[in-house]
Amino acid sequence: MAKVRIICISDTHGKHARLVVPDGDILIHAGDFMTYGNAPREIIDFNAWLGRQSHRHKIVIAGNHDRLFESHPIPARALITNGIYLEDSGVELDGLKFWGSPVQPPFNHWAFNVERGEAIRRHWDKIPLETDVLVTHGPPFGMLDQTGLNTPHLGCEELAKVVENIAPRLHLFGHIHGAHGRVRGSDGTEFVNASVLNEMYMLVHEPQVVDLEI
Repeated sequence: MAKVRIICISDTHGKHARLVVPDGDILIHAGDFMTYGNAPREIIDFNAWLGRQSHRHKIVIAGNHDRLFESHPIPARALITNGIYLEDSGVELDGLKFWGSPVQPPFNHWAFNVERGEAIRRHWDKIPLETDVLVTHGPPFGMLDQTGLNTPHLGCEELAKVVENIAPRLHLFGHIHGAHGRVRGSDGTEFVNASVLNEMYMLVHEPQVVDLEI
């Protein structure tokens, strides 16, 4: 049976060039590739780096630091020419159906903040039931969503409900640097927090590799 190798990264915050990225079929960045998110040159640099990666496909979503994608969406998206940018949208690649969204519950005064409850649920209700790989910037509530031991859960309750219903094969996210890791849910979903920086914004984690059978 054929396999697709997915390389998962998130929250590089301008340090993407320092990553050692494994070979694979699909490279996915789950947002926050910019620092403060207001300079087009950051997108240009990131896009050039994407173009140097050997993966057959690259998927990108924005995160709360990627402010230009919210404030000036058309010119910002136009600068991503070496990857597929998803924003409450999907794509099918190598027999797998992907869906990506940058929104998360309010987090300071950054981008793509949506109020918990009905407002954010409207975004999650757009996710197709047949989604194989879900890419969101923020985590679902209770799943790899704490900055450290005995700290509050910061994930989205409504996202958790929708993910439980859809049961994608892989749910990739970042946002909460201190929760880097992976967990397999009871329904078989592989949850991956692919943040490569820690809470001090130091590059300490390697990209995560997920193989999915086709």
